[in-house]
Amino acid sequence: MDQKRIHNKLPFAWEGIPFILTGISLTSILFIINWKFFAIPMAVLTLFNIYFFRDPERPQINDEMGILTPADGKIISIEKLNKGDNHYKENATKISIFMSLFNAHINRIPIMGKITDLSYHPGKFFSANRDKASLYNEHNIVTLETNNKAKIVFVQIAGLIARRISCWIKRGDYVETGQRFGLIRFGSRLEVYLPPDSTIMVKEGQKVKAGQTVIGYLDESKNKK
Repeated sequence: MDQKRIHNKLPFAWEGIPFILTGISLTSILFIINWKFFAIPMAVLTLFNIYFFRDPERPQINDEMGILTPADGKIISIEKLNKGDNHYKENATKISIFMSLFNAHINRIPIMGKITDLSYHPGKFFSANRDKASLYNEHNIVTLETNNKAKIVFVQIAGLIARRISCWIKRGDYVETGQRFGLIRFGSRLEVYLPPDSTIMVKEGQKVKAGQTVIGYLDESKNKK
């Protein structure tokens, strides 16, 4: 587990530091040599990188049965899977979340538990809001077992511009609800697979906030210790 990134105290993600420092340096040099025609766009790009890599502190939500969205963005689909799919081989409800360039891109753990599996797959870079992105794009599959033995799977999917998936946890880690666990650079998608008897609390088109918005509840009667 990468403690430095998970417990980040900076206002932006560590992955953004090279982009931000490079932008500040180039902007300063361009202004010093009076190349304002190039300096102003570089300053704007630097400000955008600071905005894109922002990593806001968010209050922890303690709800043993509530599943939080792992990403900021918009719900683009909610599907009932009777036979599973390539990422989840059992019956499930799949919720897909699209992150635009303007969303905070820090990914957060949807519910406390143990990471039982991690599986990274290289791939293509279709636009993240297209269905085939889920199947063909570069992605990272995280499997979590809750304290009540429910299985939750969430998948980081790279998009058209995103070319780097960061994941700061490893198999065997015990994680907390809302804990930072990763980042996808520059527009991407998260998919969450919930047990089929979960109660879904969101709808297509709804805006959600990582670590804050409850997307569903586990069936308490079937998931007791």
